[in-house]
Amino acid sequence: MTWAQRLKRVFNIDIETCRVCCGPMEVIACIEDPLVIEKILTHLRGKELCVDDVCLPESRAPPQGDLFS
Repeated sequence: MTWAQRLKRVFNIDIETCRVCCGPMEVIACIEDPLVIEKILTHLRGKELCVDDVCLPESRAPPQGDLFS
């Protein structure tokens, strides 16, 4: 069993399918060096666009409990 299959089985994370278009994705690198990971994350923290923001639904007000009372 590959680590990608384990991620899907244990955490329900499918890294082989694109969340935006549902097309197939291919792993091209596996970065394990903590210094390199920290450098990448530090760089991305300064960016305004986040990949997860694309998948979030539009915000809305909380339900009004006394609307139909």
